[in-house]
Amino acid sequence: MNVVVVESPAKAKTINKYLGKDFQVLASYGHVRDLPAKDGSVRPDEDFSMSWQVDERGEKRLKEIADAVKRSKHLYLATDPDREGEAISWHIVEELKRRDVLDGVDVERVVFNEITKKAIAEAFDHPRSLNRELIDAYMARRALDYLVGFTLSPVLWRKLPGSRSAGRVQSVALRLICEREAEIEVFRPQEYWSIEVSLLNSAGAGFTARLTHLDGTKLDKFDLGNEAAAKAATAKLEAATQIAVSQVERKQTKRNPYPPFTTSTLQQEASRKLGFGATRTMRVAQKLYEGLDLGGETVGLITYMRTDGVQMAEEALSSTRSLISTDYGDPYLPEGPRQYKSKAKNAQEAHEAIRPTDLFRRPKDIAAFLDDDGRKLYDLIWRRTVASQMASAELDQVAVDIKADGGVAQLRATGSIVTFDGFLTLYQESRDDRDNEANGDTDKPGDRRLPKLSEGEALTRQEIRPEQHFTQPPPRYTEASLVKKMEELGIGRPSTYASILQVLQDRNYVQLDRRRFVPEDRGRLVVAFLASFFERYVQYNFTAEMEEKLDDISGGRIDWRLVLRDFWSAFSTSVEGASGLSITQVIDALDEDLGPHFFPHDPKNPDRNPRACPSCGDGRLGLRFSRTGGFVGCSNYPDCRYTRALAVPGEGDDTDGIDLTNPKPLGEDPGTGKTITLRKGPFGIYLQAGEPEGDTKPKRASLPKGLSPAEVDLAKALALLALPREVGNHPEDGKTISAGIGRYGPYVKHGSTYRSLTEGDDVLTIGLNRAVALIAEAPKRGAAAGRPLGDHPDDGKPVTQGKGRFGPYVKHLRLYASIPGDIDPETITLEQALPLLAAQAEKKAAKKPAAKKKAAAKKKPAAKKSAKKKTAKKAATKKTTAKKAPAKKAKAVPSTVAD
Repeated sequence: MNVVVVESPAKAKTINKYLGKDFQVLASYGHVRDLPAKDGSVRPDEDFSMSWQVDERGEKRLKEIADAVKRSKHLYLATDPDREGEAISWHIVEELKRRDVLDGVDVERVVFNEITKKAIAEAFDHPRSLNRELIDAYMARRALDYLVGFTLSPVLWRKLPGSRSAGRVQSVALRLICEREAEIEVFRPQEYWSIEVSLLNSAGAGFTARLTHLDGTKLDKFDLGNEAAAKAATAKLEAATQIAVSQVERKQTKRNPYPPFTTSTLQQEASRKLGFGATRTMRVAQKLYEGLDLGGETVGLITYMRTDGVQMAEEALSSTRSLISTDYGDPYLPEGPRQYKSKAKNAQEAHEAIRPTDLFRRPKDIAAFLDDDGRKLYDLIWRRTVASQMASAELDQVAVDIKADGGVAQLRATGSIVTFDGFLTLYQESRDDRDNEANGDTDKPGDRRLPKLSEGEALTRQEIRPEQHFTQPPPRYTEASLVKKMEELGIGRPSTYASILQVLQDRNYVQLDRRRFVPEDRGRLVVAFLASFFERYVQYNFTAEMEEKLDDISGGRIDWRLVLRDFWSAFSTSVEGASGLSITQVIDALDEDLGPHFFPHDPKNPDRNPRACPSCGDGRLGLRFSRTGGFVGCSNYPDCRYTRALAVPGEGDDTDGIDLTNPKPLGEDPGTGKTITLRKGPFGIYLQAGEPEGDTKPKRASLPKGLSPAEVDLAKALALLALPREVGNHPEDGKTISAGIGRYGPYVKHGSTYRSLTEGDDVLTIGLNRAVALIAEAPKRGAAAGRPLGDHPDDGKPVTQGKGRFGPYVKHLRLYASIPGDIDPETITLEQALPLLAAQAEKKAAKKPAAKKKAAAKKKPAAKKSAKKKTAKKAATKKTTAKKAPAKKAKAVPSTVAD
């Protein structure tokens, strides 16, 4: 017998089918041991020796593996093909050695990038020994994280009450979020105007052009800085008598496809296209990688999902090109395969990009075997992979210059026509419009098509539209943009991004608001403290350089203990210095750093001192600390005991700083002439059209959750007041699908079926395809709850998996059985569920006799009690009327005896 060890039971199940009866595949369920969470687990004074501890779960797995190895001659370690997977294998070997079960056993390491029969067979044909350099790199990373966390966190607890922890990488990611927030706070919007003109060519075809020059001078962004300047420019355009095309520029361009996915780009696109968080994306990708049952065949659907490489194996390239030729035709196939190279800093290209293991396994062919998340993510990966090897898209771009009155004003119109869609026929990368706007990337010529125009052609002016704009602050980070930024800076590794973002939320250092990270005050305090007293260790280049050193250890170019010695020498000195800080020194540093945040100046009242105490008048407000955390207090304490929570005044006010003491007019409804106003009522912010007329109430509409009052203009207000709106007709029955806002928020409706919109859906813009998908996901009335696992062999009734108030469970008829922690509820199978249900049935059966005995025991005292009551009653009847009170006492005697 040969023993094979992998990390997960799902992976073990898939591999076991490929290897056959001569192999026993066991799962370690991840790491079997780790550094104990206490001081002294890493000892710098002993040249960084470490103590490892096996937990209860790991002990159970190790015993199972050890028992199997005792009966075998070969042990194959088939954990994941990365640094962490190498470490898991090393831990298993070390523990088996300590238990003296490896004598006479050949230990070999096998690695594969995909879980397919061919890849597994090839890996077992070419085993290797454990890679010492990868293990050393793991040891260094684990020691670094431990030393930072267990040395720095106690300093935080003592000097910054209420803080939770600090981490080597998580603190740097938190700094990115907090610095972006600080940029937003100091941002001051600047007004500017643009002017667009609707024109007709000689054939009567319409198009739009934008004013670019005035009186022979090119207009910069802020040259039309107010309404007066915009009106003056508009007047000159209105006075112009001749408008003609002065120049037409045409050029052909190509747009190349994007490379296949890496871990970070997959997380970014899944966030933008599917609304998946990083953790959710990786969980779904893990299931696709480990293997699913496709009609009797268990197979891994994608390659390893933790990678920063963008290259593909030659066999995969050939398969992709063959599919393109078959499905799309030779025009979509470039002359040769495309080769990509990662641009990410510190990229480790040991693995392939994330791609389907078989490109001819099209999404539509396997959709029935996947859950909704799996279908969406597999489709995304498949499309990106195939598109990466398709021909470039070809576009004709046109730029037309138009002069008014020979040069008094000049306009420009741009547009493009896709002459050959190439890879765009299959895939186009999503873009965050808010991020693009903040970066000045608002020109989208591909969205416009121009009619045929020729130089000297006279044009007819239609409408002139001056538009007011305000510059926007830099956007807060989304999960996608933060992962992208971390990758650009070389912070962390593909396998760590999801966990870093999750830890920041679990520690309550940040929160996700409308899918964007907003730092909590606790998080800002931690960053300010670290930046003041541990600046070197939250610098972006320091963290990136440390990742480079870990890569050097992996490549055998540097000794891991040397890296730790260099780090610890400077870090321990910084910790000693910070340990001697007084609370006053800490408060002064944080007060100076975060003063503008907690005590912002009021632009409407610039002479007002934001630090003036509202209670005593002459005290100065500043940061203070208690055992439970920070707060704002007065400098005249204890004479003045004014305090408030550590939050920005007005923070959380749903008006976003807009004065809604009186209704704010947004403009007039062009259809009715009624004034549209933004108002604040007892139940929040709402819109109103006109005023009450007798007993007729004006139409009103609440603002949907997530929509800031500052973002509401007349067009958006009219759209909200017009809800519900018709989205389109359902393709199956032709019935109307509508979108609106109800008491439970935005929804789509089809017949009697309602479905709430999910995060990222907009009730004003949701399209028919998305609405149909949401309607399809709505739970059917009377349908069985839970994920079906199959039919019970005893009665043919369904067995399902679900989640209740006490955690995940499996269910058969009225029997519920909890799923233990060592089984993944998302991947549990019927074979795993049946023993759980059987054990629960036995447990319930064992309780029944005990329940009957208990019931019988209760009945016996009751009978005695009844008999004695009768005796007492007979005795009472013999007594005189004057002795009725003692008769009542007699009733209590049997109860006491029975007890």
